[in-house]
Amino acid sequence: MKQIPAGEQSTSVCALPLYHIFAFTVNMMLSLRNGGKVILIPNPRDLPAVLKELSKHTFHSFPAVNTLFNGLANHPDFNTVNWSNLKVSIGGGMAVQSAVAKLWLEKTGCPICEGYGLSETSPSATCNPVTSKEFSGTIGLPLPSTYIKILDDNGHEVPLGQAGEIAIKGPQVMAGYWQRPDETAKVMTADGYFKSGDIGIMDERGYTKIVDRKKDMILVSGFNVYPNEIEDVVAGMPGVLEVAAVGVPDEKMGEAVKLVIVKKDPGLTEDAVRKFCHDNLTGYKRPRVIEFRDELPKTPVGKVLRRELRDKPAPVKAAGVSVN
Repeated sequence: MKQIPAGEQSTSVCALPLYHIFAFTVNMMLSLRNGGKVILIPNPRDLPAVLKELSKHTFHSFPAVNTLFNGLANHPDFNTVNWSNLKVSIGGGMAVQSAVAKLWLEKTGCPICEGYGLSETSPSATCNPVTSKEFSGTIGLPLPSTYIKILDDNGHEVPLGQAGEIAIKGPQVMAGYWQRPDETAKVMTADGYFKSGDIGIMDERGYTKIVDRKKDMILVSGFNVYPNEIEDVVAGMPGVLEVAAVGVPDEKMGEAVKLVIVKKDPGLTEDAVRKFCHDNLTGYKRPRVIEFRDELPKTPVGKVLRRELRDKPAPVKAAGVSVN
Protein backbone atom coordinates (compact mmCIF):
# COMPACT_ATOMS: atom_id res chain seq x y z
CA MET A 1 0.00 0.00 0.00
CA LYS A 2 1.32 3.45 -0.92
CA GLN A 3 2.00 5.78 1.98
CA ILE A 4 -0.01 8.93 2.56
CA PRO A 5 2.22 11.98 1.93
CA ALA A 6 3.71 13.56 5.05
CA GLY A 7 1.50 16.28 6.50
CA GLU A 8 -1.61 15.05 4.70
CA GLN A 9 -4.47 13.96 6.95
CA SER A 10 -5.63 10.37 6.56
CA THR A 11 -9.14 10.48 5.09
CA SER A 12 -11.66 7.67 4.85
CA VAL A 13 -14.99 7.43 3.04
CA CYS A 14 -17.84 6.09 5.17
CA ALA A 15 -20.59 4.92 2.83
CA LEU A 16 -22.00 2.53 5.43
CA PRO A 17 -24.57 2.96 8.24
CA LEU A 18 -22.75 4.04 11.40
CA TYR A 19 -24.68 1.52 13.49
CA HIS A 20 -23.15 -1.33 11.48
CA ILE A 21 -20.04 -2.93 12.97
CA PHE A 22 -18.15 -2.59 9.65
CA ALA A 23 -18.50 1.22 9.67
CA PHE A 24 -18.07 1.56 13.42
CA THR A 25 -14.69 -0.14 13.48
CA VAL A 26 -13.11 0.26 10.05
CA ASN A 27 -14.26 3.85 9.55
CA MET A 28 -14.85 5.41 12.95
CA MET A 29 -12.49 3.61 15.36
CA LEU A 30 -9.53 3.37 12.99
CA SER A 31 -9.90 6.99 11.91
CA LEU A 32 -10.14 8.09 15.53
CA ARG A 33 -7.00 6.17 16.41
CA ASN A 34 -5.11 7.66 13.45
CA GLY A 35 -6.38 11.19 13.90
CA GLY A 36 -8.02 10.87 10.53
CA LYS A 37 -10.98 12.50 8.82
CA VAL A 38 -14.13 10.66 7.76
CA ILE A 39 -16.34 11.68 4.84
CA LEU A 40 -19.86 10.65 5.81
CA ILE A 41 -22.15 9.52 2.99
CA PRO A 42 -25.75 9.59 4.27
CA ASN A 43 -27.28 7.58 1.41
CA PRO A 44 -24.85 5.32 -0.52
CA ARG A 45 -27.68 4.11 -2.75
CA ASP A 46 -27.88 7.56 -4.34
CA LEU A 47 -24.86 6.98 -6.57
CA PRO A 48 -24.92 10.37 -8.36
CA ALA A 49 -24.93 12.13 -4.97
CA VAL A 50 -22.10 9.90 -3.70
CA LEU A 51 -19.92 10.68 -6.70
CA LYS A 52 -20.75 14.39 -6.54
CA GLU A 53 -19.64 14.51 -2.90
CA LEU A 54 -16.49 12.47 -3.47
CA SER A 55 -15.47 14.77 -6.33
CA LYS A 56 -14.93 17.51 -3.70
CA HIS A 57 -12.44 15.55 -1.59
CA THR A 58 -9.04 13.90 -1.44
CA PHE A 59 -9.42 10.51 0.27
CA HIS A 60 -7.24 7.48 0.91
CA SER A 61 -9.41 4.67 2.28
CA PHE A 62 -12.69 3.31 0.92
CA PRO A 63 -14.39 0.49 2.87
CA ALA A 64 -17.46 -0.82 1.02
CA VAL A 65 -19.54 -3.84 0.10
CA ASN A 66 -19.43 -5.52 -3.30
CA THR A 67 -22.66 -3.93 -4.53
CA LEU A 68 -21.35 -0.40 -3.91
CA PHE A 69 -18.00 -1.05 -5.61
CA ASN A 70 -19.95 -2.47 -8.56
CA GLY A 71 -22.51 0.33 -8.74
CA LEU A 72 -19.88 3.07 -8.61
CA ALA A 73 -17.51 1.45 -11.10
CA ASN A 74 -20.34 1.07 -13.63
CA HIS A 75 -21.73 4.58 -13.15
CA PRO A 76 -21.24 7.10 -15.98
CA ASP A 77 -20.07 9.78 -13.49
CA PHE A 78 -17.30 7.57 -12.06
CA ASN A 79 -14.48 9.57 -13.66
CA THR A 80 -15.66 12.87 -12.16
CA VAL A 81 -13.90 11.71 -8.99
CA ASN A 82 -10.12 11.80 -8.52
CA TRP A 83 -9.30 8.24 -7.44
CA SER A 84 -5.53 8.66 -7.72
CA ASN A 85 -5.04 9.23 -3.97
CA LEU A 86 -6.86 6.01 -2.99
CA LYS A 87 -4.43 3.81 -1.04
CA VAL A 88 -6.65 0.96 0.15
CA SER A 89 -10.09 -0.33 -0.83
CA ILE A 90 -11.52 -2.60 1.87
CA GLY A 91 -14.13 -5.18 0.89
CA GLY A 92 -16.40 -6.65 3.54
CA GLY A 93 -19.99 -7.29 4.55
CA MET A 94 -20.50 -9.80 1.73
CA ALA A 95 -18.38 -11.70 -0.77
CA VAL A 96 -16.49 -9.57 -3.29
CA GLN A 97 -17.03 -10.88 -6.82
CA SER A 98 -13.94 -11.33 -8.98
CA ALA A 99 -15.49 -9.44 -11.93
CA VAL A 100 -16.18 -6.46 -9.67
CA ALA A 101 -12.67 -6.58 -8.18
CA LYS A 102 -11.15 -6.68 -11.67
CA LEU A 103 -13.18 -3.67 -12.86
CA TRP A 104 -12.39 -1.68 -9.70
CA LEU A 105 -8.66 -2.29 -10.11
CA GLU A 106 -8.81 -1.28 -13.79
CA LYS A 107 -10.61 1.97 -12.98
CA THR A 108 -8.83 3.04 -9.77
CA GLY A 109 -5.49 1.24 -9.80
CA CYS A 110 -6.24 0.18 -6.22
CA PRO A 111 -7.00 -3.51 -5.56
CA ILE A 112 -9.83 -4.49 -3.24
CA CYS A 113 -8.41 -5.90 -0.01
CA GLU A 114 -11.05 -8.27 1.30
CA GLY A 115 -11.46 -9.00 4.99
CA TYR A 116 -13.92 -11.02 7.03
CA GLY A 117 -15.69 -10.89 10.34
CA LEU A 118 -19.01 -10.70 12.12
CA SER A 119 -20.58 -8.67 14.90
CA GLU A 120 -19.70 -11.58 17.19
CA THR A 121 -16.00 -11.11 16.35
CA SER A 122 -15.93 -7.31 16.83
CA PRO A 123 -15.81 -7.64 13.73
CA SER A 124 -12.49 -8.43 12.04
CA ALA A 125 -11.19 -11.98 12.14
CA THR A 126 -9.13 -12.15 8.94
CA CYS A 127 -7.83 -9.79 6.28
CA ASN A 128 -5.62 -9.82 3.22
CA PRO A 129 -2.31 -7.94 3.45
CA VAL A 130 -2.85 -4.30 2.44
CA THR A 131 0.35 -4.57 0.40
CA SER A 132 -1.36 -6.93 -2.05
CA LYS A 133 -1.15 -5.85 -5.69
CA GLU A 134 -4.23 -7.76 -6.84
CA PHE A 135 -7.47 -9.28 -5.60
CA SER A 136 -6.79 -12.65 -4.00
CA GLY A 137 -10.29 -14.14 -3.97
CA THR A 138 -9.78 -15.08 -0.31
CA ILE A 139 -10.53 -13.41 3.02
CA GLY A 140 -6.83 -13.49 3.85
CA LEU A 141 -5.06 -14.56 7.04
CA PRO A 142 -6.18 -14.48 10.68
CA LEU A 143 -5.48 -11.27 12.58
CA PRO A 144 -2.82 -11.38 15.33
CA SER A 145 -3.76 -13.66 18.25
CA THR A 146 -6.67 -15.01 16.20
CA TYR A 147 -7.10 -18.67 15.29
CA ILE A 148 -9.22 -20.21 12.52
CA LYS A 149 -10.41 -23.82 12.19
CA ILE A 150 -12.58 -25.41 9.51
CA LEU A 151 -15.04 -27.85 11.07
CA ASP A 152 -17.36 -30.55 9.74
CA ASP A 153 -20.95 -31.00 10.92
CA ASN A 154 -19.72 -33.05 13.89
CA GLY A 155 -17.30 -30.37 15.06
CA HIS A 156 -14.17 -32.13 13.82
CA GLU A 157 -11.46 -30.26 11.95
CA VAL A 158 -11.36 -31.08 8.23
CA PRO A 159 -8.17 -31.51 6.16
CA LEU A 160 -6.75 -28.52 4.29
CA GLY A 161 -8.55 -27.90 1.03
CA GLN A 162 -11.89 -29.29 2.20
CA ALA A 163 -14.99 -27.21 2.87
CA GLY A 164 -16.42 -26.81 6.35
CA GLU A 165 -17.75 -24.26 8.80
CA ILE A 166 -15.35 -21.47 9.75
CA ALA A 167 -14.70 -21.35 13.51
CA ILE A 168 -12.88 -18.44 15.13
CA LYS A 169 -11.05 -17.97 18.42
CA GLY A 170 -9.39 -14.78 19.61
CA PRO A 171 -9.52 -11.83 22.03
CA GLN A 172 -12.13 -10.09 19.85
CA VAL A 173 -14.62 -12.99 19.92
CA MET A 174 -17.68 -12.45 22.10
CA ALA A 175 -18.10 -14.23 25.41
CA GLY A 176 -21.70 -15.03 24.45
CA TYR A 177 -25.08 -13.59 23.55
CA TRP A 178 -26.47 -11.36 26.30
CA GLN A 179 -28.66 -13.42 28.61
CA ARG A 180 -29.07 -16.13 25.95
CA PRO A 181 -27.08 -19.13 27.16
CA ASP A 182 -29.14 -21.41 24.90
CA GLU A 183 -28.15 -19.50 21.77
CA THR A 184 -24.56 -19.16 22.99
CA ALA A 185 -24.27 -22.92 23.40
CA LYS A 186 -25.26 -23.42 19.75
CA VAL A 187 -22.36 -21.39 18.39
CA MET A 188 -19.50 -21.79 20.88
CA THR A 189 -17.33 -24.92 21.01
CA ALA A 190 -16.00 -26.41 24.23
CA ASP A 191 -12.53 -25.02 23.45
CA GLY A 192 -13.77 -21.46 22.89
CA TYR A 193 -14.22 -21.25 19.12
CA PHE A 194 -17.16 -19.35 17.65
CA LYS A 195 -18.93 -21.21 14.83
CA SER A 196 -19.61 -18.54 12.21
CA GLY A 197 -22.25 -20.21 10.05
CA ASP A 198 -20.05 -19.57 7.01
CA ILE A 199 -18.59 -22.33 4.87
CA GLY A 200 -14.94 -21.89 3.96
CA ILE A 201 -11.86 -23.66 2.61
CA MET A 202 -8.35 -23.10 4.00
CA ASP A 203 -5.31 -23.60 1.78
CA GLU A 204 -1.79 -24.68 2.71
CA ARG A 205 -0.73 -21.03 3.23
CA GLY A 206 -3.42 -20.45 5.86
CA TYR A 207 -5.56 -18.29 3.54
CA THR A 208 -9.29 -19.00 3.72
CA LYS A 209 -11.79 -18.70 0.89
CA ILE A 210 -15.45 -18.13 1.72
CA VAL A 211 -17.72 -20.59 -0.03
CA ASP A 212 -21.05 -19.27 1.28
CA ARG A 213 -23.40 -18.97 4.20
CA LYS A 214 -24.36 -22.42 5.44
CA LYS A 215 -28.06 -21.51 5.47
CA ASP A 216 -27.93 -20.29 1.85
CA MET A 217 -26.63 -23.56 0.43
CA ILE A 218 -28.86 -25.07 -2.27
CA LEU A 219 -29.33 -28.86 -2.29
CA VAL A 220 -29.86 -30.01 -5.88
CA SER A 221 -30.46 -33.78 -6.22
CA GLY A 222 -28.19 -34.37 -3.22
CA PHE A 223 -25.41 -32.06 -4.47
CA ASN A 224 -24.35 -28.96 -2.54
CA VAL A 225 -24.60 -25.80 -4.63
CA TYR A 226 -23.28 -22.52 -3.24
CA PRO A 227 -24.87 -19.26 -4.50
CA ASN A 228 -21.61 -17.31 -4.22
CA GLU A 229 -19.98 -19.54 -6.83
CA ILE A 230 -22.90 -19.17 -9.26
CA GLU A 231 -22.99 -15.40 -8.74
CA ASP A 232 -19.25 -15.01 -9.22
CA VAL A 233 -19.42 -16.84 -12.56
CA VAL A 234 -22.51 -15.07 -13.92
CA ALA A 235 -21.27 -11.63 -12.77
CA GLY A 236 -18.49 -12.04 -15.33
CA MET A 237 -20.97 -12.30 -18.21
CA PRO A 238 -21.13 -9.23 -20.47
CA GLY A 239 -24.43 -7.43 -20.03
CA VAL A 240 -24.92 -8.40 -16.36
CA LEU A 241 -24.85 -5.58 -13.80
CA GLU A 242 -25.92 -7.51 -10.70
CA VAL A 243 -26.87 -11.11 -10.05
CA ALA A 244 -28.13 -13.20 -7.16
CA ALA A 245 -28.69 -16.95 -6.90
CA VAL A 246 -31.12 -18.66 -4.52
CA GLY A 247 -32.70 -22.07 -4.10
CA VAL A 248 -36.35 -22.70 -4.93
CA PRO A 249 -38.43 -25.86 -4.38
CA ASP A 250 -38.36 -28.40 -7.20
CA GLU A 251 -40.45 -31.58 -7.33
CA LYS A 252 -37.78 -33.68 -9.02
CA MET A 253 -34.54 -32.32 -7.54
CA GLY A 254 -35.66 -31.11 -4.12
CA GLU A 255 -34.29 -27.65 -4.88
CA ALA A 256 -33.26 -25.85 -8.05
CA VAL A 257 -31.15 -22.78 -8.74
CA LYS A 258 -32.98 -19.52 -9.40
CA LEU A 259 -31.03 -16.63 -10.94
CA VAL A 260 -32.16 -13.04 -10.52
CA ILE A 261 -30.36 -10.60 -12.80
CA VAL A 262 -30.22 -6.82 -13.16
CA LYS A 263 -29.24 -6.00 -16.72
CA LYS A 264 -26.38 -3.74 -17.72
CA ASP A 265 -27.23 -4.32 -21.38
CA PRO A 266 -30.98 -3.99 -22.06
CA GLY A 267 -30.58 -6.46 -24.92
CA LEU A 268 -29.49 -9.30 -22.64
CA THR A 269 -31.78 -12.32 -23.15
CA GLU A 270 -32.65 -15.40 -21.18
CA ASP A 271 -31.28 -17.60 -23.98
CA ALA A 272 -27.92 -15.83 -23.77
CA VAL A 273 -27.79 -16.33 -20.00
CA ARG A 274 -28.65 -20.01 -20.35
CA LYS A 275 -25.94 -20.52 -22.97
CA PHE A 276 -23.37 -18.74 -20.79
CA CYS A 277 -24.34 -20.91 -17.80
CA HIS A 278 -24.24 -24.05 -19.97
CA ASP A 279 -20.68 -23.19 -21.03
CA ASN A 280 -19.41 -22.20 -17.59
CA LEU A 281 -21.30 -24.23 -14.98
CA THR A 282 -21.66 -27.93 -14.21
CA GLY A 283 -25.10 -29.30 -15.08
CA TYR A 284 -26.63 -29.40 -11.60
CA LYS A 285 -25.42 -25.83 -10.91
CA ARG A 286 -27.19 -24.34 -13.92
CA PRO A 287 -30.27 -22.22 -13.19
CA ARG A 288 -33.71 -23.72 -13.60
CA VAL A 289 -35.37 -20.33 -13.20
CA ILE A 290 -34.10 -17.04 -14.65
CA GLU A 291 -35.71 -13.78 -13.62
CA PHE A 292 -34.88 -10.21 -14.64
CA ARG A 293 -35.52 -7.33 -12.24
CA ASP A 294 -34.84 -3.62 -12.20
CA GLU A 295 -32.98 -3.93 -8.88
CA LEU A 296 -32.08 -6.42 -6.17
CA PRO A 297 -33.44 -6.06 -2.63
CA LYS A 298 -30.66 -5.01 -0.25
CA THR A 299 -30.06 -4.25 3.40
CA PRO A 300 -29.09 -0.68 4.43
CA VAL A 301 -25.47 -1.88 4.32
CA GLY A 302 -25.87 -3.05 0.72
CA LYS A 303 -25.99 -6.83 1.17
CA VAL A 304 -28.37 -8.60 -1.17
CA LEU A 305 -31.42 -10.01 0.64
CA ARG A 306 -31.52 -13.53 -0.73
CA ARG A 307 -34.39 -14.38 1.60
CA GLU A 308 -36.65 -11.90 -0.18
CA LEU A 309 -35.69 -13.31 -3.56
CA ARG A 310 -36.71 -16.77 -2.36
CA ASP A 311 -39.90 -15.80 -0.57
CA LYS A 312 -41.35 -12.87 -2.51
CA PRO A 313 -42.50 -12.72 -6.15
CA ALA A 314 -40.93 -10.27 -8.55
CA PRO A 315 -42.45 -6.78 -8.63
CA VAL A 316 -44.86 -6.16 -11.48
CA LYS A 317 -42.38 -3.73 -13.10
CA ALA A 318 -39.70 -6.43 -13.43
CA ALA A 319 -38.44 -7.09 -16.95
CA GLY A 320 -39.73 -10.66 -17.00
CA VAL A 321 -39.83 -14.10 -15.48
CA SER A 322 -39.28 -17.40 -17.21
CA VAL A 323 -39.24 -20.95 -15.98
CA ASN A 324 -38.05 -23.93 -18.06
